[in-house]
Amino acid sequence: MAHINLLPWRAERRKQQQREFAMAAFFTAAVAVVIVFLVHTYFEGVIQYQQERNQFLHNEITMLNKKISKIKALDKTKRELLNRMKIVEQLQASRPAAVHMLSQLVATLPPGLYLTSFSQQGSVVHIAGVAESNARVSEYMRNLDASPWFSHARLEVVINKKTPIGSVSDFKLNVKFVNPTLKRQNKRGR
Repeated sequence: MAHINLLPWRAERRKQQQREFAMAAFFTAAVAVVIVFLVHTYFEGVIQYQQERNQFLHNEITMLNKKISKIKALDKTKRELLNRMKIVEQLQASRPAAVHMLSQLVATLPPGLYLTSFSQQGSVVHIAGVAESNARVSEYMRNLDASPWFSHARLEVVINKKTPIGSVSDFKLNVKFVNPTLKRQNKRGR
């Protein structure tokens, strides 16, 4: 007789397929979870690495900004020192200037003209004196302009007075004091 299986083979096969499907779904889900975990871990690592790099760059930028501020402070100090050195050099060069000024005031005096007072404010020298005539005052102004130590002689006032000896001219003039050694140093420094 033919062997007939009366068992519910279709139901059995359906259960078997459901088990296989469940196993495949479970295995697929497990693989998907593992893949998601690995991808998540990878991207977390990449993000962490980038954050470390960003922090490193931030720290380096902070250090460089501190160095830049120190360099700026040093540059400012350097400029101040150079300015001080320049002032000291100018003072060194102008040290004999007073002697030259007095020497030139006397050397440029024409006969018949006498100085009664002089003062200096900055580079302007105020001179007062007495001359035998206005021509002597003009000659003195020309002599001052011809001197390398003076320039721009300008007459302020001339007053003619009668005296028992004769007439005299009281005068006041201003002249600019120029230090030729400073001029030469400034030309060399440029």
